[in-house]
Amino acid sequence: MEQKYNKPPRPPYWKLLLAFAIIYIVWGSTYLAIRVGVREIPPLLMAALRFLVAGIVLYGWTRLRGTPAPTRREWMASSLLASMVFLCDYGCLFWAEQRVPSGIAAVILATIPVFITISEIILLKTQKLTVRLAVALLIGIGGVAVLMNHSASFGEAPINRTGVAALLFSSVSWSLATVLTQKVHLPESKAMSSAAQMTSGGIQLLLVAAIFGEFSGFHAARVSANAWFALLYLIVAGSIVGYTAFLWLLHYESPTRVGTYAYVNPVVAVILGYFLGGESIGARTAVGTGLVLISVIAINVTRGKGKQAAGETADSGASAVHALQAAERSSTTSF
Repeated sequence: MEQKYNKPPRPPYWKLLLAFAIIYIVWGSTYLAIRVGVREIPPLLMAALRFLVAGIVLYGWTRLRGTPAPTRREWMASSLLASMVFLCDYGCLFWAEQRVPSGIAAVILATIPVFITISEIILLKTQKLTVRLAVALLIGIGGVAVLMNHSASFGEAPINRTGVAALLFSSVSWSLATVLTQKVHLPESKAMSSAAQMTSGGIQLLLVAAIFGEFSGFHAARVSANAWFALLYLIVAGSIVGYTAFLWLLHYESPTRVGTYAYVNPVVAVILGYFLGGESIGARTAVGTGLVLISVIAINVTRGKGKQAAGETADSGASAVHALQAAERSSTTSF
């Protein structure tokens, strides 16, 4: 019997717009919130507090809804991914934003599809290197080169190369985790999977923060209200509300449409950094950002066409389910 995939009835249009606004604007604004917070709170400690609190809240919420707790095997897989996503990726992001403008940080992390595609070509061998794909990859790499170029800065202040290197390492770690997600055994519930990874990642970040001495000399009473608000905003709006809106949207919109946040977030981050964070937008930032976004869009379009051609004979309902599951698998790297 042919299996059909039926989406639930569509909610009011304003609710869809609100959910898209959340994943577009809130997730785009988290980069500025990180930069505000790490001026006064040690970066690894701040990241640890963000994800540990959000993970515990999400874990409790999913358990109250009757979701089974992860098995030992699932906790081990979640901890492995957490070390790549939260410890390496977000740890580097928070650390780098002490040195790199929030808008530039968002643009650098937008290169993640570039590294995911490279991983699929080299490691998984699920993607073929076509001419179009190669050009898209080169454009993305060229965008990063423009942002890092000190000799042709077009009047903008040079960007800290150590910070950019940390962000590139973050992108590579994120992409490898996305590829690895398809190989490990995680909880069936995507919300529980994310809760387990966030909780484990928060604990790992806390331990590393202690090893690097971030607790010594840190006095919570000296932290301004702005920094505490930035942390609260990251926990509530960035991790809990943003992720909930993301999963909700996936029930009513195609993963491709929901995934457009990857193009919008860097633009939002650059604009907010300029108007609220005092960050500059010059020719270098505009050109580098444009090249990276062109690369990301071209890569996604090329990959989408390739998968569509490969699955032309597949059942459309099953394909929709698989697409939904694929988008949910990668959602851990969205908050």
